[in-house]
Amino acid sequence: MIIISYDISDDRKRNRFAKMITKHGAIRLQFSVYELRNTQRITDNLITLIESFARHFDASDSVMLFDVN
Repeated sequence: MIIISYDISDDRKRNRFAKMITKHGAIRLQFSVYELRNTQRITDNLITLIESFARHFDASDSVMLFDVN
């Protein structure tokens, strides 16, 4: 299981990011905290997408991934 937590200042980027991770199976736990319980392949694909999405972040934006196995 992976816990995804983010703090993104721009509303549009934040909404796009939330839609992207929910599309790949993440379930909202709190406003900016999601849980991902999926196969390793899908988890790896989502992590790759998050890394590519992070290129568009500002200096104040952050995403934290916690592996809770």
